[in-house]
Amino acid sequence: MKLQHFIDRPILSMVISVVIFVAGLIGLYALSVEQYPDIAPPTIRVSTTYSGANAEAVQKSVIVPLEEAINGVENMTYMTSTASNTGSAEITVYFKQGTDPDMAAVNVQNKVSSATSLLPAEVTKVGVTTMKRQSSMLKIFGLYSPKGTYDENFLTNYLNINVKPQIQRISGVGEVNVMGGAYAMRIWLKPDIMARYELVPSDVESALASQNIEAAAGAIGEDSQNVYQYTLKYRGRLETEKEFEEIVIKAYADGRVLKLKDIATVELGAQSYSYSGTVNGCPGSTCMINQMAGTNANEIITEIDRYLEELKESLPEDVEVVELMSTKNFLDASIHEVIKTLIEAIILVVLVVYIFLQNPRSTLIPTISIFVSLIGTFAVLYVAGFSINLLTLFALVLAIGTIVDDAIIVVEAVQVRFDEGYRSPYQATVNAMGGISSAIVTSTLVFMAVFVPVSFMGGTSGIFYTQFGITMAVAVGISAVNALTLSPALCALILRPNEMLIEGRKPEFSTRFRLAFDSAFRRIVLKYKMGAKYFIKRKWQAWGVLVASVLLLVYLMGTTKTGLVPSEDTGSIFISMDAPAGSSLSETLSIMNEIEEELKEIPHIDSFNKVAGFGMGSGSGASHGMFIIKLKHWDERKTEAGSVDAISAEIYRRTAHVKNAKIFIFSPPMISGYGTGNSFELYLQDRSGKGIEALSEVANRFLEVLNQRPEVQMAYTSFSADFPQYRVDVDEAQCQRAGTTTEEVLSVLSGYMGSVYASNFNRFTKLYRVILQAPSDSRNSIQSLDNIYVKTSGGMAPVSQFVTLTKTYGSESLTRFNMFSSINIQGMPATGYSSGDVIRAVNEVAAQTLPTGYGYEFSGMTREEKQMSDSHDTVIIYGVCILFIYLILCALYESLFIPMAVILSVPFGLMGSFLFARLWGVENNIYLQTGLIMLIGLLSKTAILLTEYASERRKEGMSLTQAAVSAAGVRLRPILMTALTMIFGLLPLMFASGVGANGNTSLGVGTVGGMLIGTIALLFVTPVFFITFQYLEERVMGKRKEDKIL
Repeated sequence: MKLQHFIDRPILSMVISVVIFVAGLIGLYALSVEQYPDIAPPTIRVSTTYSGANAEAVQKSVIVPLEEAINGVENMTYMTSTASNTGSAEITVYFKQGTDPDMAAVNVQNKVSSATSLLPAEVTKVGVTTMKRQSSMLKIFGLYSPKGTYDENFLTNYLNINVKPQIQRISGVGEVNVMGGAYAMRIWLKPDIMARYELVPSDVESALASQNIEAAAGAIGEDSQNVYQYTLKYRGRLETEKEFEEIVIKAYADGRVLKLKDIATVELGAQSYSYSGTVNGCPGSTCMINQMAGTNANEIITEIDRYLEELKESLPEDVEVVELMSTKNFLDASIHEVIKTLIEAIILVVLVVYIFLQNPRSTLIPTISIFVSLIGTFAVLYVAGFSINLLTLFALVLAIGTIVDDAIIVVEAVQVRFDEGYRSPYQATVNAMGGISSAIVTSTLVFMAVFVPVSFMGGTSGIFYTQFGITMAVAVGISAVNALTLSPALCALILRPNEMLIEGRKPEFSTRFRLAFDSAFRRIVLKYKMGAKYFIKRKWQAWGVLVASVLLLVYLMGTTKTGLVPSEDTGSIFISMDAPAGSSLSETLSIMNEIEEELKEIPHIDSFNKVAGFGMGSGSGASHGMFIIKLKHWDERKTEAGSVDAISAEIYRRTAHVKNAKIFIFSPPMISGYGTGNSFELYLQDRSGKGIEALSEVANRFLEVLNQRPEVQMAYTSFSADFPQYRVDVDEAQCQRAGTTTEEVLSVLSGYMGSVYASNFNRFTKLYRVILQAPSDSRNSIQSLDNIYVKTSGGMAPVSQFVTLTKTYGSESLTRFNMFSSINIQGMPATGYSSGDVIRAVNEVAAQTLPTGYGYEFSGMTREEKQMSDSHDTVIIYGVCILFIYLILCALYESLFIPMAVILSVPFGLMGSFLFARLWGVENNIYLQTGLIMLIGLLSKTAILLTEYASERRKEGMSLTQAAVSAAGVRLRPILMTALTMIFGLLPLMFASGVGANGNTSLGVGTVGGMLIGTIALLFVTPVFFITFQYLEERVMGKRKEDKIL
């Protein structure tokens, strides 16, 4: 189909564009919105509890058999596990990018089932849970009582009973954690009275097992001739404290009955007393919501927020909901910023176009092209299964300067025909399209070719590049379709020939503007031609500049700071706090209260919570604690003092006097699914089995050296091998003499000192546990063992007769990484250093301090970044992009040499990009790299404009120098328009401030720098390269062409 067909049928051309535009609007409405595409690898979590067991017992009896079974499950990359003194066991298995999370969960569950028979009975009774989840939090909110009407226990269970089930039913919610213990029927055994009646905890357990039961008693009158049939109903499980108090423990022959209330206190308490928390300094409970892998964060949070708004209506008096963290706040604010940038970029680009075309009608055509191409892209994004995220939006911002190009080429070509004297817009358009349609198709193909190899990359960076590249390629592809259909049709319809200048009549403003611009531009062209001739005469200078640029590029690439994605101010801060090893919950709370008072004084904090007994990085344990802080809105803290770094520094300063606490401040992770924060993370491994004490010493030495490095602001571990413990040794000979066993002694010890999950009961429409334990005042010292009795053949005897306690030290929790004992280390880069610098520092410190038999592995985001930097994917991608362009140009020009003139103009732009990144202090992250890939395409596209025109002039018989200079003069205007529309379009990104500014700046600085330096170099150096390679072409290929003619 000839292009003239579209000029002859303008309505057809308009319909094509309207269809693209409407399809885009439908796509825009249907697309989901998220911060980043689903980048994080699928994660499966296996968890269980072994009540009363210490970390070592949990690791040996629960973690090891489960890990042995799970290891090697299909597509796994690595796994970590934690066993703690609270009895909790948790294994997290990470899978390759692209693995189906449902299939991974099934495979892990099958492996876990094969190991169940190896686990202790107490664990199998509780059950082992396998669930897919991402390790990042979507949202954290608190329920609190501002006037203190309700206590923490009530609020925790209000969340558990009324709120948690509703949130769990929202599609995409993975895990809902309420920080606190659910209700439990606590039976506080009185050891002294039980000894008097010759009872031990297992007797109470047996009584519960036989009396607190559900039973099917059958029916009377079934299958008979009776008129009625009666179902027999046993009262079933007990519900209230009173009913439990009436449980019969012993019935004596003389009629006396010993009931549970005689030997124990029964109360409705909490299942766990290992947490304590407040919200905004008032009694409160916190709820953390995790996301399932492969779901849309924004939609889930919208649903949760809608539910919480409804919940507020039905809350008891003096109970309020407060948001502590939500990833949606940052997402909404940053997307709002990008859309604002998009609008600013469109306005700037339209202004640049108007200055160059000096005509409102001419400016309208590229402006329409911008909107059709941008909106139309959303239709393809929807079909490709992408989402509206920061990457696709940034791609559209970058595309503005490019998509306007094709329409400009059309309008400018028609304008040239008018300047040559054409009076008919139709004739001018038909003539112009004949000369430029091949250039449009060529340059578009070259530009799109850059993004083809990028789309085949695997892993995290592959998803980044693919979403960015395809969005860009589609936008440019649509703009080319537009330039071949709608733009020429509109040119023929609405453009007018230049106004005839009549003596004595004042010309229109647009004509005066055009004449003034043209005369000024002609002077610029003359000066530019002189500059081009200067380099043509001194070709060695041009080649020297190329060599210098390549050397500088190599140097800058090697020394620029690296990172994966820039850290941003997300509006939340986490504080992890570790009290001295062995601190009780009440001691940890008192330390945290000191910190809390300081937080209340900081004006930029909106709300915060406090949880003692759980640390964000360190897990559960009495000596750990955390604060989740929500900062005020970005608009309320625009000053330097309101930045996250400044607030963190202020918290460190204000809490410096709290000597007996280790405080670590970090922000939520930039990419969901990579750990709990934006800190770097690694595991030191004991690969030779030398023991945890030796590993702890190695870790301390490693941290000591690492913290002296300038790249590291702070590195720490929550691990400590100094938790005070008593080792229990049972004298088996003494037990046998007394007529008891080691097992019975330990059972009594566990029943009183630990806690026994003895039975269940129903209440508030839920199932709760019945737990036996001695009250806290009966187990607060070693002397308590004298008051705990075990049955022997000669009556009751104190446990202390059979047990020896030895003071020792151990760890509160034990971690393994890929089945080796390990210690988790986290930290933050110092200001002015990137995560890439920290990775390098860690490698150097490890080589210097780790003895043989010890190793280390990164995890989370740091692991991803390390793999990216090790694989050299980026350099390979740049190489493949340039190769693709070269091959396409070889095919188009039927030449091996002339394409080199285009290719050699690219290094200048790349060097400019890295140079600006260095000047601005921007790190070489994924944003800078995506900008560089686009630069390769855009600079090649621009150089083609020069070489193609010069080739044509050479064929017409001009000398090499004449052809090069002529092409330079004629193509200066479109080249400058391309460069300036791009540069002005990206200025809002380059000077961005506010939410998401770091990412915007990374993208803007690199692209503007590359475009500016690349275009300047290209204008002066490409004519030299053309002459050189055209000469080679004629010397080498000319003989073949002569043979063909003969």
